[in-house]
Amino acid sequence: MDAGRGVGTGLHLRPGPGLPSGLTVPEGDLVERFSRSSGPGGQSVNTTDSRVEVVLDLTTTCALTDAQRARAVRALGPRLSVTSSEQRSQHRNRTAARQRLADRLREALAPPPLPRVPTKPTRGSQRRRAEGKKRRSQVKQLRGRVRD
Repeated sequence: MDAGRGVGTGLHLRPGPGLPSGLTVPEGDLVERFSRSSGPGGQSVNTTDSRVEVVLDLTTTCALTDAQRARAVRALGPRLSVTSSEQRSQHRNRTAARQRLADRLREALAPPPLPRVPTKPTRGSQRRRAEGKKRRSQVKQLRGRVRD
């Protein structure tokens, strides 16, 4: 799992594109809010605060370098907020929300793809294309009306 080694230890991202040595967001930079979930829950659906919202302020976190911060703010805005309410358990929702936050942060910090460099067709391919067009043209001319 990419989003940490358990809830309460901060947010850990493995090394990858844009993160050559990985990234650890301290627990103090993450704000978690709990509320009642509108999803499934059985008997305790109206009494348990199982919905989780995790918020990371990208402008003030000490985990990012200036270049990473600029790229993340450009892609996500100044605050990254993720919610999870799919599970009945608060712990599972916390884990899912942190995983989602890590995924979105990883996507934002990844460098943009390299631009496509257009290539010219080779001389041989140009010649083969022209010959194919000539053959096709002759085939179509032979389909015309026969004249005496």
